[in-house]
Amino acid sequence: MDIQDLRKEIDTIDDQIVQLFTQRMDVVARIADYKKANNSPIFVPAREREKLADVAQKAGPEMANYTRVLYSMLFELSRSYQSKRTDTVSALYDRITQAINNTPKLFPQAPMVACQGVEGAYSQIAGEKIFKNPFILYFKNFEGVFNAIEQGLCQYGILPIENSTAGSVKKVYDLMVHHSFSIVRSFRLKIDHNLLALPGSKLEDIRQVYSHEQAINQCGEFLQKLTGIQIIPVENTAVAAEMVAKSGRTDVAAISSRNCAELYGLKVLAPSIQDKGNNYTRFICISKNMEIYPGSDKTSIMMVLNHRPGALYRVMARLYALGINVTKLESRPLPDRDFEFMFYFDLDTSIYSEEFVQLMCELDDLCEEFKYLGSYSEVV
Repeated sequence: MDIQDLRKEIDTIDDQIVQLFTQRMDVVARIADYKKANNSPIFVPAREREKLADVAQKAGPEMANYTRVLYSMLFELSRSYQSKRTDTVSALYDRITQAINNTPKLFPQAPMVACQGVEGAYSQIAGEKIFKNPFILYFKNFEGVFNAIEQGLCQYGILPIENSTAGSVKKVYDLMVHHSFSIVRSFRLKIDHNLLALPGSKLEDIRQVYSHEQAINQCGEFLQKLTGIQIIPVENTAVAAEMVAKSGRTDVAAISSRNCAELYGLKVLAPSIQDKGNNYTRFICISKNMEIYPGSDKTSIMMVLNHRPGALYRVMARLYALGINVTKLESRPLPDRDFEFMFYFDLDTSIYSEEFVQLMCELDDLCEEFKYLGSYSEVV
């Protein structure tokens, strides 16, 4: 028997599987109709556990785990199909629909915007790219930006969320758990770090370098080549430039932008010192109220999942079943809750798609808790 004969045998089996699958889903549909008529829950954990144990035992020791995985996916497909059949519209989707209808068609031009740091910060640059003529207020830390939005001091806030070299800005993710906000847009800003110092300074005389921790990480290769240098993290790259300008010293430098060189009267000792040329930071723009502008094709959510086998797989399987692409997955431990995590998802899905509607109506079924962070578009 050659490979072609084996493939024909597989094809015959697959034809049978497809036929049986469609028969099974027909029964699933009838069960959904029954549950809808009798106001019964779609997800019955005890029934699924019993079924998984049964099929694993029937498959035998060698195939038991494979069978569990197969049927776990089959159950997700069945639940998704049942949810679609019941036409259940969640309170969340009602809120999203209202936001779509009530949000202005034109993105704001000159709002009050909160940024972390001081004048010249990369957050300011991102804000000026997102808005045409923003009025910017500066806050010492990221929490100050969240508070400014919640308290209504500013209409929007700009926050860095991840960098292509240094990774996620974990402090921002941790603060997301504790604050109420909505993401209305995101922006990818190309980052160009430079070593700045007062006029008259020489590279060989520098003994201290100030910058934000993320910028320091992004310039690790350059900094390793310097000897006898003390690296001092500060709140912001623009704050670092301001500190150097006010120091009056020629033995200190800052890792910051060329904008800050001009702004604070510094000179560039070394240009473009980041490890990678394609160094980008992604910023999110947040608001207090849910706003969803036309063309929104990205959605962010946070979920609380138990620390147990299969918890994350179940979510990913449902997203896969709906054909929704996950572009970002970040996990953060929940304080005071042992072995429980908040998972952050960025999803590629238009707000007008059937898959988006279905997901918003199924989130309650996927996890213990969830937080819808917003739907938006991303500009570069």
